[in-house]
Amino acid sequence: MRIGRMAPLLTGGVAAALVATLAPTQASAAEPRQRAEQQKPAWHRCDRSLPTAFQCATIKVPLDYSRPDGKTVKLAISRMKTGVPGKKRGALLFNPGGPGGEGLDMPVMMKEMLPKNVREQYDLVGFDPRGVGRSSPVTCGLTAKEQNSERPYKAGTFSQDVKWARTVADKCRAKNGDTLPYITTRNTARDMDVIRAVLGEKKISYLGYSYGTYLGAVYAQMFPGRTDRFVLDSSVDPARVWRGMIQIWAEGTEPAFTRWTKWAAQRHRTYKLGDTPAKVRKSFWDLIARADRTPIDDGGQKLDGDDIRAALRAQFFSPESATESVVQLKKAAAGHRVSHLLATPDGRPEPRRFAAAAQPPADNGSAVFWTVVCGDTAAWSRDPEQYRRDAVRDKAKYPLYGDFASNITPCAFWNEPSEPATTVDNKVGLLTVQNQWDSQTPLASGLGMHRALKGSRMVYVKGGEGHGVYSGDPRACADRAVNAYLNNGKLPAQDVTCKPSGRQGAGVKQRILPAPQHTPAPPRF
Repeated sequence: MRIGRMAPLLTGGVAAALVATLAPTQASAAEPRQRAEQQKPAWHRCDRSLPTAFQCATIKVPLDYSRPDGKTVKLAISRMKTGVPGKKRGALLFNPGGPGGEGLDMPVMMKEMLPKNVREQYDLVGFDPRGVGRSSPVTCGLTAKEQNSERPYKAGTFSQDVKWARTVADKCRAKNGDTLPYITTRNTARDMDVIRAVLGEKKISYLGYSYGTYLGAVYAQMFPGRTDRFVLDSSVDPARVWRGMIQIWAEGTEPAFTRWTKWAAQRHRTYKLGDTPAKVRKSFWDLIARADRTPIDDGGQKLDGDDIRAALRAQFFSPESATESVVQLKKAAAGHRVSHLLATPDGRPEPRRFAAAAQPPADNGSAVFWTVVCGDTAAWSRDPEQYRRDAVRDKAKYPLYGDFASNITPCAFWNEPSEPATTVDNKVGLLTVQNQWDSQTPLASGLGMHRALKGSRMVYVKGGEGHGVYSGDPRACADRAVNAYLNNGKLPAQDVTCKPSGRQGAGVKQRILPAPQHTPAPPRF
């Protein structure tokens, strides 16, 4: 679920509005809340390897906003101030996705992507969400094997899957007992509002990718009066949070797989996978069956059919990438030596480590992912047999990935959420952006967000591939629409349909699987 991973202080009437939202009842709570809102960040250069203008600071926010005088957590924030004060409109905050994605260095990356007339209007602001990276990072002490969540359903191994899910939940609870209930999207949205106030802004603007779209939508629901120009790129469907968003990977892959069979059949002379979609489909499933009988050697790592199904799921959204991978796998199955399938990123900005920064725990991404998706909502069955039934059903319905998507997760054994999930249903005016062929937030998901945000407009890239649309390409129709909105604040009069640009359509190209000694990448939207 890659692009994987994604609040200032208040005064006067603004603070009063926060009181209503956070629902503290004691008048005495106002003083500690105001102290948090009035803290002055000690800005300093983030890293010697990055521009001097890129500044970092650490602020403190309540762990539990209903007890603002209780325990606090650190929040790492960053900024690049606009050099044109007379043109400044406010602050533009970023989130790269996740849950668990680090966003502290996004101002540096986004400055390279945003046009001058947009950069001049905003201080560019990044942050690591609570529990992530430099913001009081959580760990569950998970081993590399325990971080691997790609688990196909099999009757003979289901008891092992249940044991894995219970172990992850137990380890997370043991490591973070008093913190775990408060690493949620709602609290991260509250943190964003603290960032807004700390920066002295009445409103905040925002660009969020993938999970960051849900975070942005929750903020708009909780703080509609402080929501300025919001762009949600590659959206989570708030009605499917969160089990439904994992299951949608299976649902969305089937039409992508069908499209791939047509694409490959039209190029049979080049790839030799079959001259009809049915023959291409048979070539793939024959490869899966062969790998199940005799695992394929991928540079010393043995890949069975389940490994291939999991690894190629996202690639089917980019037919060329998937076709090349299948051809290479067929060659390897026939005994030919082939190199690893290396690839380009999927379009979303990826964080770069600071040279001098202390590294977060190795399982931080996985720990935050499960903490948020399990802690955001009570819509997870507590009955392991429900997951078994769903996995059996969806393996038949969505053969490529259905059993993976519906199998049991640690959320089956998680504590009850600390508060209800957010119902996103408002008329705040903002912009959503969506590729047609997106592997992590498929089109149905993007349309779900658009429906929930009744004041939104959608920029739809018909034929667009890959997860993450906005790339800073001035030639791209979608990027021009985003830039215009951030520049003048005017939403399109109606939804916009674009064609993909040269940069869009690269798709998700990843090597088949990480080498065995590598830590598995955490699941990520």
